[in-house]
Amino acid sequence: MWCRSLACLFKVPCQLSGSTRHRSPWLPCDRRTILAAAARWHHTAPESLKCAWQLHGDHLELRYANTLMRFDFVWLRDHCRSASCYNAKTNQRSLDTASVDLGIKPKAVRVDETTLFLTWPDGHVTRYGLEWLVKNSYEGQKQQVMHPRILWNAEIYRQAQVPSVDCRSFLETDEGLKEFLQNFLLYGIAFVENVTPTKEDTEILAERISLIRETIYGRMWYFTSDFSRGDTAYTKLALDRHTDTTYFQEPCGIQVFHCLKHEGTGGRTLLVDGFYAAEQVLRQAPDQFELLSKVPLKHEYVENVGDCHNHMIGVGPVLNVYPWNNELYLIRYNNYDRAVINTVPYDVVHRWYAAHRTLTTELRRPENELWVKLKPGKALFIDNWRVLHGREAFTGYRQLCGCYLTRDDVLNTARLLGLQA
Repeated sequence: MWCRSLACLFKVPCQLSGSTRHRSPWLPCDRRTILAAAARWHHTAPESLKCAWQLHGDHLELRYANTLMRFDFVWLRDHCRSASCYNAKTNQRSLDTASVDLGIKPKAVRVDETTLFLTWPDGHVTRYGLEWLVKNSYEGQKQQVMHPRILWNAEIYRQAQVPSVDCRSFLETDEGLKEFLQNFLLYGIAFVENVTPTKEDTEILAERISLIRETIYGRMWYFTSDFSRGDTAYTKLALDRHTDTTYFQEPCGIQVFHCLKHEGTGGRTLLVDGFYAAEQVLRQAPDQFELLSKVPLKHEYVENVGDCHNHMIGVGPVLNVYPWNNELYLIRYNNYDRAVINTVPYDVVHRWYAAHRTLTTELRRPENELWVKLKPGKALFIDNWRVLHGREAFTGYRQLCGCYLTRDDVLNTARLLGLQA
C-alpha cells in the first residue's frame, strides 16, 4: 500500500512492547483508585486477549483488535463525547480545552467488551467505544490511507477502461455524479461526454461538484494562442508536463478543460500520474524521495502584459506527505515557474538536483505518458495536486475554456455521496 511503502522514510517512535524496559514505572495502588496498576495487563475477558490495558503515569495503553494504542490523559479528557463536552447536533466540541489540567489523571478506569470508561477527579465520566478508539488513535490512523488511489501509467489506465460519464447523468443523477467522482478520486482524472461546447455549459458542469475558484485568470476563462497573458500556455508551443499554480501558496486543487474549437493539427493533451512516478523514485532511491519531500522551494509568476500585473510566489517542497502516515498528497512540479533556488544550502543543492533529475526521468518515461485528443463536447477534470498535464504544439485556431475548482468542495461532494475522500 502506498502509505506503508513510505513508512521507511520517516522514523516514528516504536510502539510499546511487552518488555519491561519499554514500560513506564507503575504507581502504588489501592482499592479506591486505579491510577496505579499492577505490573500486568488487565483483560476484559480472562479467557481472551481481545482487549487488554495498562495504566501508566501519564497515559493509558490499550490493546484491542490487534492494535496497540497509547492515549495521553489530556487527550482522553479533551475528546470526551458526553453531552456537556460535545455537541452531537453540530458535531462540535463544547469543552474548553484550555481549561483541562495538563496534569490530569483518571480516578478510575474500567473496560468491558466494547467500551472504555474513565472517571475523572471531579466525578465526570467519559465513555469511548473501543472501535472508535481504534479508528481515531494515532496508531490506527498511521495505518490508514486518507485518499485511496490507483496509481497508473498509460497501459494501466487503458486496461482499466475507465468510462466517461454522460453529461445528463452527471448533472441529473446522483449515480452518474458518484461514478464520476469515484473515477476522479481513484485516477486523478475523469471525463464527461456530450457537453454542449460553450463556456456557459462548462460552467454549469463545474458547479455541479464545486465552487469555482476565482484567480488572477478570472473565474471562467477562454484559452487561445493570442499571448494575451504572460504565460507560455497562451501560445502554440508545446508544453512539457507540469502542475498549475505552483506559485500559489495553495495550488489550485482541480482544473477543468473543455476544447470548444480546433481548426488545425496537433494539440493533443498529455497526462502523467505524478504519484506513480514518485512511487518509482521511492522504490529506487528513497533518500532522494525524502529530499524532495523536505526541501522547500519557491515558485514564481511575474506578469506585466496589458492590464495584467501580477507577482505571485508559492513556497513548498516538490513532494508533500502527511506526517502521520507518510502518504503523498501533493506534487508541486513546474520547471517553467520554479524560481531561483535560494532556500537550499550549497551542500544540499547538488543532491536536490540529482533527486529532481530522478523524478523528472520517471515523469518523462514514454510508458507513463497518456495522450488524449480533446474535442468539443468532452470535458476533462484533472487533479492538479496529483496529475501533471502538458500538450504538443499545434497549428490553426484552438480555443479552450475552463476553470479551477476548490478542492475542499469537490471532496465535500464526494463524502456526501458516501465516498472516501
